[in-house]
Amino acid sequence: MDINTSLPAKIDVDAELDRLAKRYRAANGLGMNVLNLIGGSAENLLDRLPGAMRANLERATVAALQQAMRAANSSRGMVRDQKSWLNQAVSAAMGAAGGAGGLPTALAELPVTTTLLLRVIQGVAVEHGFDPQAENVQFDCVQVFAAAGPLTGDDGADLGFLAARMTLTGKAMQAVIHRVAPRLAIVLGQKLAAQTVPVLGAVAGAATNYAYTSYYQEIAHVHFGLRKLAIDADVPQAELLKRLEARMTGPAVRT
Repeated sequence: MDINTSLPAKIDVDAELDRLAKRYRAANGLGMNVLNLIGGSAENLLDRLPGAMRANLERATVAALQQAMRAANSSRGMVRDQKSWLNQAVSAAMGAAGGAGGLPTALAELPVTTTLLLRVIQGVAVEHGFDPQAENVQFDCVQVFAAAGPLTGDDGADLGFLAARMTLTGKAMQAVIHRVAPRLAIVLGQKLAAQTVPVLGAVAGAATNYAYTSYYQEIAHVHFGLRKLAIDADVPQAELLKRLEARMTGPAVRT
């Protein structure tokens, strides 16, 4: 009887990095349709929010993340991960409902949307073979939020979050939430501001939710794709990150 002694196929690391770089570039282009819809720019969106709201946005974001972590983890046993298109459709519907009533309903919708985004990120982790209940994977899921949102066009400048690691201690999750919150607060503030646009509040809410869900889904694929590549190719993640950064800051990746 013949025994198959062939070795596993060699992984083309450069091809995989090219694929991840294309995915990152595509993710960052999603916000332009939102800007075209609501007018203005990402920089002046936050000016539409009341001063008190802007001042408390980071605290509200911390609370939303904490609530989202509890809800997302507890829901995994009851609701299975959904297809990308369904996540985007549900998120858009939630954004429309939140934007229909202006700022009060948009604020109420904020933690629900954050929970959905976190579940989407967890689902991507599962796709790449990671256990979403593992503490280090939960850290990674929250750290995905440290990437700039789709309204910021950083073009790779924020890839450093991919290599972030913290010591796994009892207080570590709270520490990473507080570290991520300032970045995410800007993103969620832009979303809230878009939902206050007169008449178009529901449409803007749906559009921003769709864009953000698509964006963080793609960024999660980059994050966990890089982690899986490091394992499968036996290449240090820090080295892969440098090579990915070079692709993002250099000429556009060929299609």
